[in-house]
Amino acid sequence: MIKLPENRLAAGFWIALAVALVAYHLALVFSGLVPNLVSRPLHMAFILPFALAFDAGTRLRRVTGIAFAVLGIAAALWVAANSDALGDQYGFIESNFQLAVAITLLLVVLETARRAIGWPLPLVAALALLYGLFGQYIPGEFGHSGTPVESFFGTLTIAEGGIWGTLTGVSVSVVAIFVIFGAVLNAGEAGQGFMNVAAAAAGRLKGGAAKVSVLSSALFGSISGSASANVASTGAITLPAMTKLGYPKRLAAAVEAVASSGGQIMPPLMGAGAFVMVELTGVPYTGIMAAAALPALLYFLAVWVGINAYARRFDLRSIDEADRPAPRDVVITSLFFLVPFTVLLWGMFGTGFTPEYSAAMAILAAALLLLFNAELTFRPRRIVERATSAVLNAARQVSMIAAIILCASIIIGVLSITGLGVKITSLILQGSGGLLWPSLLLTALACLVLGMEVPTTAAYVICVSVAGPALIELGLAPLQAHLFVFWFALLSTITPPVCGAVFIAAGMIGESWLKVALTAMALGVGLYVIPLGMIANPDMIGLAEAPMAALAAFGRVAIGLTLLSAGLIGARRPLPTAALCVSGIAVVFSGQWF
Repeated sequence: MIKLPENRLAAGFWIALAVALVAYHLALVFSGLVPNLVSRPLHMAFILPFALAFDAGTRLRRVTGIAFAVLGIAAALWVAANSDALGDQYGFIESNFQLAVAITLLLVVLETARRAIGWPLPLVAALALLYGLFGQYIPGEFGHSGTPVESFFGTLTIAEGGIWGTLTGVSVSVVAIFVIFGAVLNAGEAGQGFMNVAAAAAGRLKGGAAKVSVLSSALFGSISGSASANVASTGAITLPAMTKLGYPKRLAAAVEAVASSGGQIMPPLMGAGAFVMVELTGVPYTGIMAAAALPALLYFLAVWVGINAYARRFDLRSIDEADRPAPRDVVITSLFFLVPFTVLLWGMFGTGFTPEYSAAMAILAAALLLLFNAELTFRPRRIVERATSAVLNAARQVSMIAAIILCASIIIGVLSITGLGVKITSLILQGSGGLLWPSLLLTALACLVLGMEVPTTAAYVICVSVAGPALIELGLAPLQAHLFVFWFALLSTITPPVCGAVFIAAGMIGESWLKVALTAMALGVGLYVIPLGMIANPDMIGLAEAPMAALAAFGRVAIGLTLLSAGLIGARRPLPTAALCVSGIAVVFSGQWF
């Protein structure tokens, strides 16, 4: 629950600002084309108060946050107001005032990201800026020829590159709309609908509570796009249910962490990184969804097989019949997500609308459903609470993602200006001897290390910017390379030493995070193997073009994952474990050889 200031005037200000932010992004969808140097700076101006001051815990933090927000808003509004004149400068700063505006924008972006997600990403961005300014003094091939300060700062801040580049455009036009959609759904009965459908479908099965966690997390994660938010939301219900039925704590927490991590790869919405992928690959969002569908199903299939193995080992009970939802409740609450999802999918596939336009229509449908509840009664006060929660959560989440993308855009801008990305690509090619699989392993390691310090979207953007060209040069299709990097950027959610989803689940249930992490890695083995399976079986991501070949590849990898999960979890002696694991890996990679 979001805590508003006790002062009514202050609370009203934040609610009004959140409504304005939501209305602005919806208006962009319905109003047609708006110049990029207007829409993107205004996007930044809206998110700064929420990213810098809304959740400030101390007076000092609040005061400094407001100061940074005021400076950033003023600078962003100046860019928007002068967009026509700046467009004629082609990214070259012409006065000391413009230089001051540029430096202000960059400092505010760095501080916003620091407050939103901590030091690592803004520190990398700051180092990138220093490299751009002083890289000409670095000897050898990793130096650069130098860029005039006016051109360097101008490209990053007053042209459609740097912080106003294509990544920010994705944040403005697509990510924000889908985040708002998820927030409106979550404010209503959709979350309970997911839980009820999952409990009705899997509650009676052996290990039913764990399987309910898998299904509900997959459904909820498809709209939240955040592993941590998924654990906190569905885990509040599934973790007590599993412990009540006697499930080992480490298993209960691991199931929730692993299932929640899969939300970012689960269509139809997936995480913010999927929308960034649309811009970077040029593949329509519907194409991304089709390519991601079978690998996502494989991931949850592997988790399901692992739970079956644990269910046999620990004799895990199903959910008691008295605790399962009544059929009437399942039907009614499911409508709260089925109606908006139907509108979304009809818009994208039935009428050919853009994903953002379809999502905007789905937002309106979900907003209308806030007028109702599962008891089908009309409660004005509850409606106001839901609407307030929807707009405030939307504003906070849009601001968080925008802070990440703006900061990552600095890094991408510097890579482009200095040519450092090309040099790192060459280094990867040299280090791997020009061979694909060593390059894939180097890239996977880089994704894992980077993902320990920054969110999935930022890790994906940075890794694919430097390693993607190398993988494509070695023969991968662009979408194949991007999906590979995106999956491995997710590893840090369950892989020590930094595993956010595991930390949250372990804390909620009171278990050692390391025990939970080890169990989660066994359950989530698909997260490590499926990306490699996509390379060995490229047909698997071609569901839209060649469905039969895609299904054949899906079946092959599914058999391999089943053997691997059985070996890691079901077998209790070293020899059967090794035999099953080796057999599973051989089957997964058989598409590479046959």
